[in-house]
Amino acid sequence: MCGDLQESAQNVVVPAIDAASSVACMRSLGKRGIRTIAISEQPSPPGFESKFCTESHGVPDPASELGAYEEALCGLARRDDVCTVIPVREADVYVLARNTDALTDHVATVWPSIPTLGSVQDRVRLFDAARAANVSIPETTALDDWSDWTDDLVVKPRYTVHAPEYGSDFSDFRPQEQSARYVPAGIEPDRDALVDDFGHAPLVQEYVPTSDEYAFFALYRDGEAVATFQHRQRRAWKYAGGPSAYRESVDIPELDAAGRRLLDELEWHGLAMVEFLRDPTTGEFKLMEVNPRFWTSLPFTVQAGVDFPYLYWQQATGYSIPREPTFEVGIGGHLLRGELLHLHSVFSETYPAVERPSRVKTVIDVAASLVRHPRFDYLDPDDPGPFLRDSRNLIGELRSREAESGGGRDHRPEQYERRTVEP
Repeated sequence: MCGDLQESAQNVVVPAIDAASSVACMRSLGKRGIRTIAISEQPSPPGFESKFCTESHGVPDPASELGAYEEALCGLARRDDVCTVIPVREADVYVLARNTDALTDHVATVWPSIPTLGSVQDRVRLFDAARAANVSIPETTALDDWSDWTDDLVVKPRYTVHAPEYGSDFSDFRPQEQSARYVPAGIEPDRDALVDDFGHAPLVQEYVPTSDEYAFFALYRDGEAVATFQHRQRRAWKYAGGPSAYRESVDIPELDAAGRRLLDELEWHGLAMVEFLRDPTTGEFKLMEVNPRFWTSLPFTVQAGVDFPYLYWQQATGYSIPREPTFEVGIGGHLLRGELLHLHSVFSETYPAVERPSRVKTVIDVAASLVRHPRFDYLDPDDPGPFLRDSRNLIGELRSREAESGGGRDHRPEQYERRTVEP
């Protein structure tokens, strides 16, 4: 624990990625006088503009230079004034997990071991754990074992990352670049092409015909829940699904029970976002994936009453957390960038598996929810820098996208992706 380290170890390292989770960590900790060291491979991440960012460093990109990134991250973790590191993406938690033994004497290790991490970054092992925990999953089989293509299906990666600890075919770490692909009924895809695209033999899964996504969030300590939260995603970055643009807090016993059963079965330690789709026919919550780090909608979680970054720091420093915090149910929060991307999707993209919403109704719904629930991931009058930077970044991104596409995009079946970026 940090309490066993030097008393001056009050710095927390936070990777500053292009997501609001990094800024939420800096704001939560910074408001309590806890210093944050932001690191990023990006030239202008929103987190660098936060007034609560007390120190910043450029680092190599883990997607292309994992070894150099690992050296930089572990070097900061070994500083005498650093208490712990907060993972906000798969590369972060992977690097931390495989260096746990080397870092234990320097920082609090609030993350899973490599074997436990592999049980969620390998979906075969994850779904095996779900079956053991009596958590519902869509019918899922290895590509080589699937023969019936008469129904709508999804092909998705078995591994969320490629890592040598998970398979002999992987020589080094690489984030999975291909998302789940929709396969319409009656079409058998080219198996060899799929293996080439995914970099390994993927999984085939029944298509759950809904974008009704729910998530169970948790911080665990040695197999026991410290804090939990739930939300329902109302709008995503794309109308077909993806990361959350607008979400509402919920308290559903069945969702809570499913999330806890799975993480208890895994004897989890650290952060987790457990993602489910609710089957429109049976009402069951069907497991999609587990993300073993902070989630992009973290600011809303904090606004609803569960301050996970501070709880993470408390766990790292050995403070007792006597009971799970409660949260306000039925409130909503927005990522304005996500709302704009959702509108862009409705107006300019086509997904064959999902009916396009009414453009007029979508505009009205977005506007009404902004008035009813004025909570925002980046926008904060007390700390405007991240919002302004994210807005500039978004404008540049949209301009580049339009220039590349030459206008509207028609997403053919083979191009359909339910998820396009990390949640």
